[in-house]
Amino acid sequence: MIRTLLARAGLVAAAACAATLLTAAPAAAHGADAPDGSDYRTRTTGVTPARPGLEVRVVEAGARLELTNRTGRPIEVIGYSGEPYLRIGPDGIFENTRSPATYLNRTIAGDTTLPAEADPAAAPSWQRISDGTTALWHDQRALWRESAPPDAVRAAPDREHRVRDWTIPLRDGAEPAQIRGTLDWLPPPDAYTWWAVTIVGLLAVGALGLLAAAAPAGARALSALGVLLVAGGVVAVLYPVGRELDAGAQGMGGVLVGLLSGQVWSLLTGVGAIAAGCYALARRPAADFAVALAGACLALFAGVANAAVFARSVAPVPWPAEVARVMVALVLITGAGATAAGVLRLHAASRTAAPAQT
Repeated sequence: MIRTLLARAGLVAAAACAATLLTAAPAAAHGADAPDGSDYRTRTTGVTPARPGLEVRVVEAGARLELTNRTGRPIEVIGYSGEPYLRIGPDGIFENTRSPATYLNRTIAGDTTLPAEADPAAAPSWQRISDGTTALWHDQRALWRESAPPDAVRAAPDREHRVRDWTIPLRDGAEPAQIRGTLDWLPPPDAYTWWAVTIVGLLAVGALGLLAAAAPAGARALSALGVLLVAGGVVAVLYPVGRELDAGAQGMGGVLVGLLSGQVWSLLTGVGAIAAGCYALARRPAADFAVALAGACLALFAGVANAAVFARSVAPVPWPAEVARVMVALVLITGAGATAAGVLRLHAASRTAAPAQT
C-alpha cells in the first residue's frame, strides 16, 4: 500500500515537472511583462501641471505605468519621436498604429520588430484596444534597459543611486503636460542569507518526520504539519493575489481573472496545501501521503517559482520587499519541510509493515 502511494506520488511529481516545462515558454513571456523582482525602483511624482481626474501610478515592480483618465476629455500619451502614441478618453483607449512606441512598448525589453507602417511622421491611425479609461504600458523612458548597471552603481554597488529623473509628455487637447518620476538603483539583499535561513527552517520541519507516527509525539507532529501546511497554503494564495493587485487588477473580478490566467499554479497549490493540512489535522488515512504530495507542489509552484525575490530589492507585490521574502521563505520551508517529513513517515510505516506481512 505504501509503495503504491509512493509510486503515485512520483508519477504526480513527474507530471508536475512536465507541466512546468511545457508551460515554461508562456510563463517566461508573461514574466517579461511582470518580472519576479527588480533592483531598479521606478516611482512617479504625478502629472505636471496637475489635472483633476488624471491619475498615474507604477505597477508590476516598475515594469509598467498605469494611467487612469476620469477628466471626461481625451488625453494623449506622446511617443518617443514626439508622435501621438496612446489616447485615453471617455470613448475608450486607442493606440496609434503608426507610432513606433505602439510596438516597442509591447515588451519590457522594447525589442519588437517594427512593421513597415510604423512612421512617427505619418498622420495618426487610431485603433481601439479597450473601452475602459485605464491604460497600462511599458515605457522605456521610465526603465533601465541596459544589461549592465550604470557606472555609478558598478563603482559602489552597496549604495542606493539615483539613475535619472524621467518625464513622459502628454497632451490634453492643445495643452501640454508631463508625467514625472524617478528611477533609482537599490542594492539587492543577500540571497545566501535568505536561502540559509530557509534551508535551516525546512530541515527543522522535516525533522518532525523522525518522530514515530504511532507514538503521541508522532500524532502531534502530524497535527503540526497540518497547521504549517494550512499557513503555507494561505500565504501561497495571498502572494499571487498581491502580484495581481500590483499589476493593476481592478476589483475582485479583475484579481480573479488574473489569478486564473497567470497565477493558477500557485493558487491551486495553495488551496491544495490548505486542504491537505486540514486532512492531516483530522488524521485521516493516507494523511502522510497527502502531506508529502501537497508540500512538494507547494514548494515547487509557489516557493521556487517566486524565489527570485531573495535576490531582488523590489518585489512585484504592494507590500515591502522584506515581507515578500518572508512569505516566500515560509512557503518553501513549509512545502519542502512537509515533503521531507511526509516521506520519512511513509518510509517508517513501510518498514514497520514489512515484518508484519512476513
